[in-house]
Amino acid sequence: MAGLTVVIAEDAALFREGLARLIEDRGHHVAAAVPDGDSLLYAVDQHHPDVVVADIRMPPTHTDEGLRAAIDLRARHPGTGVLVLSQYVETSYAARLMEGSAVGVGYLLKDRVADTADFADALERVAAGGTALDPEVVSQLVRASRRADGLATLTPRERQVLALMAEGKSNAGIAAALVITDSVVEKHVASIFGKLRLPPSEADNRRVLAVLRYLGA
Repeated sequence: MAGLTVVIAEDAALFREGLARLIEDRGHHVAAAVPDGDSLLYAVDQHHPDVVVADIRMPPTHTDEGLRAAIDLRARHPGTGVLVLSQYVETSYAARLMEGSAVGVGYLLKDRVADTADFADALERVAAGGTALDPEVVSQLVRASRRADGLATLTPRERQVLALMAEGKSNAGIAAALVITDSVVEKHVASIFGKLRLPPSEADNRRVLAVLRYLGA
């Protein structure tokens, strides 16, 4: 896939310039390369890129400014892919980013950028509406779910619901696709969480974990 319009948000100047060079060497256009979350949102409003590459930790506190900006722009620009980069695996951040839908979302460790082919593939996949999760992120998310063999206990309808969740559909979207009510979908989703032994947790997003369980089966 060539000719993507990309916006980069990274506060480390050398890494930001390296990302821009790498992306442009693959035939894409970097419309803006900015150092913080506020500038990222402004640049996306101005350039309407196909995909954004953003560091999770940016000024002023270097905690989750980039993540919050990414979540904000997903709401404001749902057609824009978001690929976030992090120095470390933070499963709660990955879950927050994918909450509601994993369409057009990526989460990679910065070390993975050194493999330029893999990085370029992830960038293009996210721009096309796919998902790109760092293998270490997936490993830790699945480990956090305390995996149990519950998929075999799902009913055919529950497997249909879970498959639609894996496509990134909301409960309303699932209801429309299966011609059932929202309340029936909610009951199926609750049953899926129970059978997969995914109790409520502040640290983990059960919807994401259920989809990862399904995709790994």
